[in-house]
Amino acid sequence: IEVTGDPIGYVGRGGLKLQGALDRFGIDPAGRVCLDVGASTGGFTDCLLRRGARRVYAVDVGRDQLHPSLRQDPRVVVMEETDIRSVAALPEPVELAAVDVSFISLTLVLPAVARLLAPAGQIVALIKPQFEVGPGGVGKGGIVRDPAQHRLAVDRVLRLAAELGLACLRVIDSPILGTEGNREFLAWFVPGANLAHREGAAVPDRE
Repeated sequence: IEVTGDPIGYVGRGGLKLQGALDRFGIDPAGRVCLDVGASTGGFTDCLLRRGARRVYAVDVGRDQLHPSLRQDPRVVVMEETDIRSVAALPEPVELAAVDVSFISLTLVLPAVARLLAPAGQIVALIKPQFEVGPGGVGKGGIVRDPAQHRLAVDRVLRLAAELGLACLRVIDSPILGTEGNREFLAWFVPGANLAHREGAAVPDRE
């Protein structure tokens, strides 16, 4: 028996996180124009392509990180050394955006993503408390352990989203922890400010 490839099934761990969100939220990327913000090695992009995405714009501030198999895929538009905040427009509206950024708050990134979204578009964003709560909320080893800080991190992102006219339909725990062991969350946003956000209500309890 010959075993090849990464045992996680994707080019990066992010693929497992997005897979969990797509399954739990009931989102089908098939035939859609997608945006991967914070593409890195391409875990999210890989997952989107495997689910039938028509095209994926893979945006990252770094360079030479995207897996060669994705770089060579004609469905992938590689946008490396690119800050999403500097992208004024794309050739086509984004029907599904998947966001996984580090060392920056989602509140600084979501406005740029929202303006690229199609009227009926959707956003799946990975909320990383260690980049939302500030130094005071991060414990030893860079881990956020206090559930109150988790709630604060999620609320901060959801409040900003509401200001952008985005409604949060659901928040779930990421199916796997972050690389350093942090609890992370996946949020599902759609245009529609008329859907109210109840502060704190979206943070799931541990099962």
